[in-house]
Amino acid sequence: MDQNELDCFLVLAEELHFGRTATRLHLSRARVSQLIQKLERRVGAPLFTRTSRRVALTGLGSRLRDDLEPHYRGIENALARAVASARGIEGVLHVGFSTSLAGEMVMKTAEKLRTTHPELAVEVCEVPFSDPYGMLRKGDFDLQLTDFPVHEDDLTRGATLLAEGRVLAVAAGHPLAGRNTVTLEDLARVPLLTIAGDIPEYWLEHQLPTRTPSGRPIRQGPSVTNFQEALTLVAGGKGVLLAGAHIALYHGRPGISYVPVEEDKPLGYGLMWRSDGCNRAIELFGRTAREIARDMAPADPGTRSGSRRGLRRAPTA
Repeated sequence: MDQNELDCFLVLAEELHFGRTATRLHLSRARVSQLIQKLERRVGAPLFTRTSRRVALTGLGSRLRDDLEPHYRGIENALARAVASARGIEGVLHVGFSTSLAGEMVMKTAEKLRTTHPELAVEVCEVPFSDPYGMLRKGDFDLQLTDFPVHEDDLTRGATLLAEGRVLAVAAGHPLAGRNTVTLEDLARVPLLTIAGDIPEYWLEHQLPTRTPSGRPIRQGPSVTNFQEALTLVAGGKGVLLAGAHIALYHGRPGISYVPVEEDKPLGYGLMWRSDGCNRAIELFGRTAREIARDMAPADPGTRSGSRRGLRRAPTA
């Protein structure tokens, strides 16, 4: 069996796109098509259906992927452990996380690495709400999983691993609490909590805008330094909070309603590290985090019930 055929099949089964598969494997589209056709001739039946608009696995292709993947990944992991030992991927990797969702993903990644690379210890810690990049810059973290955007000259950001919609956290008795959805235009009617600290202006404007899309001003509510303080102020009717949809699951509490925001761009999450500090352990964590992200993906944007809806996988590079 040609290793290139297996590589190509499994990547195409994940991407379902010949162009992205070619990019990931550093091949031409023609070569990808050639390898898939060779494998299909070897099997004796189509593994994919192709149209001008989409690529999909056939039933046989799905079964082959499911049968092959655990064995293939096992070989990859065995080789990775051998390479890690030979190249010295060991010691302690300090990883920060910015939100509860990012924390879950970091912990799942660390748990997988504990099995596949026991020589590498991962220690995790929450990023301060009011100083999102300070501990990374000081070297307290080697990398962190954070919410984008990030536009810092001395920091490098990786690909977006997960994306989710946003919700507006409002006091349970607030008029907006009874709505099925809100839009960013509704923010002109309420004081929006902001964050005190060393926060880049571009990040604040993206996460906590000062104007609606039509240009109407948004009143600035009290500044907060941590998330629990923000929720306390929301419950007390002092302001509203715009945040990722996952908070309805992780931070459900009496006195607060979470209303999905329509017509809004999704929030993205990914890894970042000091531009002069990338190493093999960071690369390994990034590859493993991409695998974890593929399993953390259900759905659509309703979040009132606190279910895991609103979270979706993002394309990874």
